[in-house]
Amino acid sequence: MSSGANWTISGVRAALQSKKISAHELAAEFYARIDKRNAELNAYLTLSPERAYGQADRVDAAIACGDTLPALAGVPIAVKDVISTRGVRTTCGSKILENYVPPYDATAVERLERAGVVILGKTNCDEFAMGGSNENSAYGPVHNPHALDRVPGGSSGGSAAVVAAGLAVASLGTDTGGSIRQPASLCGVSGLMPTYGRVSRYGLIAFASSLDKIGPFATNVSDVTSLLSVIAGHDENDSTSAAVPVPNYLEEIEKPIGGLRIGVPEDYFGEGLDLEVKEKVEAGIALLERAGCRRIPLKMPHTDYAVAAYYIIATAEASSNLARYDGVRYGLRVPGATLTEMYRQTREKGFGPEVKRRIMLGTYALSSGYYDAYYLRAQSVRTLVARDFADAFQKVDVIVTPTSPEPAFKIGEKSADPLKMYLADIYTVTGSLAGVPGISIPCGKTRAGLPVGMQVFGPHFREERVLQLARGFEKAGGFGD
Repeated sequence: MSSGANWTISGVRAALQSKKISAHELAAEFYARIDKRNAELNAYLTLSPERAYGQADRVDAAIACGDTLPALAGVPIAVKDVISTRGVRTTCGSKILENYVPPYDATAVERLERAGVVILGKTNCDEFAMGGSNENSAYGPVHNPHALDRVPGGSSGGSAAVVAAGLAVASLGTDTGGSIRQPASLCGVSGLMPTYGRVSRYGLIAFASSLDKIGPFATNVSDVTSLLSVIAGHDENDSTSAAVPVPNYLEEIEKPIGGLRIGVPEDYFGEGLDLEVKEKVEAGIALLERAGCRRIPLKMPHTDYAVAAYYIIATAEASSNLARYDGVRYGLRVPGATLTEMYRQTREKGFGPEVKRRIMLGTYALSSGYYDAYYLRAQSVRTLVARDFADAFQKVDVIVTPTSPEPAFKIGEKSADPLKMYLADIYTVTGSLAGVPGISIPCGKTRAGLPVGMQVFGPHFREERVLQLARGFEKAGGFGD
């Protein structure tokens, strides 16, 4: 990692304002680092230097004129390759969209650009965000910067890896069932899943529309908060975007955490949890107690059913959303003698095995005779999981759990066993089903040097409370090994 790998948003701002570096030079520094490390990490799929240097030059011109700089002026960031970027290839990690170039920006990207960011490029991810290891990308797996033979987590593995490796100051990812929080945990960075509806999904290429959320990655809680402050808020282009006022997150997170009630659900600390992960998370909770938080034991009885319910709901929605990739309107087209043959051949060559598996699972769950038995029952379980959270937040301010049941596993280790891979989502899918906000923050490393993440959930639209606890943990020394 090069010497500048510890750039932060405040550090970038100070360096630009004092003219120690220009935004153009900073972008060039990051491209030099990408050139040096991306071949081994495979974290970026597409770079956008023309767009990046154009943005950087606008920032430099503003500094030269003495203009007030926007919040994220000159900050080099990366964007997950399922989020639309005007004029920059957006593949979703799939062969079916290999040459797709969107004609517009996602709202989150537009808002970041207005705040002055420099978008370096698009990051690798599991195909259509379907996966927990980033091994399902049509363009090869991403390698964990802490151990190149291990996965970075998924599906936003590229977005987590570029931040962990110092190849971007921050990044955008998406979270459907843990796709921000789990890679944040495995790569040793901070990653936030906002409340469903808090950040516009306009321009996000859909996987499961009732679960998909866009959120930020960074090396520290303040930088995560800075990105959220810019991308949060109502958007008339997204009918699921909530018209809920956005608080001053950066002010709120500095409030002391003494007196906060932290719920610790016993259901998240049982069988299947790696002993070193448990040890680190328990140590993190003890640190919070020393900082003045009050630990309250919880029961969340429907946790065990969450993975099954999630994989029915998410695959059913994926089956519906991915029906549009038929070779007719955009993306890959493989000619056939008939329309049906063209559909079949396009999807056969365009989709990878995991996407095909999920489409088939979802189509089955929605099919005549099975809809009530699977999809409706899964929705009922979703209601029960949401009720567990609602009941818990009557007693506590936040809920603290492990993020992932184990640290980063070896590439290829679980590829032959989809069920084992799906069970790795056991602690993240609950919050996804409930629609509440959650963050994963680093809380040390295993004896083998692999990062461990601690997860914090809060009530709907109370991201500031989640971030306040995370920031308090950071201030108390929570990033130590």
